[in-house]
Amino acid sequence: MSKPKTEFSIKQIVVYPSQGVGEVIDVFKKDFKGKEVYYYKIHIPVSDMNIMVPVENAQSMGIRSVVDKEQAEKAIELLGKEFDPPTSDWKLRYQQNIDLLHSGSVEDIAAIVRCLYHRSKIKELPAMERKLYESAKKLLEDELSYALGKSGKEVETLLHAKLEPLGAKIEKKTSSFYDDDDDDEDFNEEAGRGSNSDSDEDEDDDEGDDGEELDEGEE
Repeated sequence: MSKPKTEFSIKQIVVYPSQGVGEVIDVFKKDFKGKEVYYYKIHIPVSDMNIMVPVENAQSMGIRSVVDKEQAEKAIELLGKEFDPPTSDWKLRYQQNIDLLHSGSVEDIAAIVRCLYHRSKIKELPAMERKLYESAKKLLEDELSYALGKSGKEVETLLHAKLEPLGAKIEKKTSSFYDDDDDDEDFNEEAGRGSNSDSDEDEDDDEGDDGEELDEGEE
């Protein structure tokens, strides 16, 4: 198999929505089920993990280049714009935000942060939504830091400055913005079970290759 044309080059910073911002540290081939497959090896600093992704599957997995300065500034502006209240059905709301995260665009990630930040101001986030919010916020901060050439702390300050003024408006109309969600108790119970499951899976992952490498995208 000849080496395919690759979209990303070694040392390039890329965004992997489900994992974080990382650096392509190698492009290599290895045998998979008797077939030579080319891979990107991407180092994700936030988890200190190397992830191997088949070159031909990278796009479908949402891996993309870091946005430019103009796109980064648009994402920041989005955080300060008013938006329609999300559904009070936690299962639907959570799935909608997960779908946005997997889509991978910086605007969609900013929309998740905006939605969950303001919901947290009205009512404490259940465990699964809190984890999703933290992941999306970290991903957004890391990408904008690279795009704008600013430190993570500077970007965090920029985001907060956009989120807070809108938050003040939303809190004035709390009753109309979010309905009480009777399912939150069930959400927390289910989140607790999911958290235990995730913990077990993480321990299993850490046992492979000293917890440093993960193959993704193979069928």
